[in-house]
Amino acid sequence: MTIGKAPLLAVVDDVAEVRIALTRLVSSAGFEVETFESGAAFLQSLDDHEPDCVLLDLHMPGTNGFDVQRAMEPAHASVPVIVITGHDSSESRSRALSGGAKGYLCKPVDGETLLETIDAAIATRRAQAGWRRP
Repeated sequence: MTIGKAPLLAVVDDVAEVRIALTRLVSSAGFEVETFESGAAFLQSLDDHEPDCVLLDLHMPGTNGFDVQRAMEPAHASVPVIVITGHDSSESRSRALSGGAKGYLCKPVDGETLLETIDAAIATRRAQAGWRRP
């Protein structure tokens, strides 16, 4: 977990325009951002480092968001995941939340709601880890 500097967010979405829009929004709020166009690329990055929070699309070719959630267990279970989907259904919502997602938002995402959800997810993770501001 990043301590003492801006939290690092991973944006995982197969649509370039969505990655760009989310990056602009969260960067303007002071977050560091890295983007991934596939679930597989994101999972590979976890070998090197963990983000403080993941913004995850569910419906991607290849390794989808549900696969990513499963693969993050148990080694990266403490990293909060916020699902952002353009294909909302009660089944997807239930499955994502029961898989550990800290938030479930529908595209197009309200910026203020997204930032509040990110802040809450990171604050909860830091509290659970016993993090104290330097």
